[in-house]
Amino acid sequence: QVQLVESGGGLVQAGGSLKLSCAVSGTIFSIDVMAWYRQAPGKTRELVATIARSGTTNYADSVKGRFTISRDNAKNTAYLQMNSLEPEDTAVYYCYVDLSGVSRWGKGTQVTVSS
Repeated sequence: QVQLVESGGGLVQAGGSLKLSCAVSGTIFSIDVMAWYRQAPGKTRELVATIARSGTTNYADSVKGRFTISRDNAKNTAYLQMNSLEPEDTAVYYCYVDLSGVSRWGKGTQVTVSS
């Protein structure tokens, strides 16, 4: 069984920062891609950022220059540093991993940005 546990969400004022973490545990041979998605109320889930095992990253246009994704392969953990937060960033943030073709999701962590 593979489990993903997100942490670091919370309430922050516009312009503030938060850092999310996603710890992956269980029987893991290789984590290919780690990613963060988010889902705002009444909207579909959208990709925020991805990072390959090599370190190659990809970002949604809406967060480029403000968010940074990183990973610690030794700890099987992904991070999302979020700066200059905007009310539009309010959403539940989900961690996603690709385990050699097998997808797993975390349960999500709430991020609320007040204006």
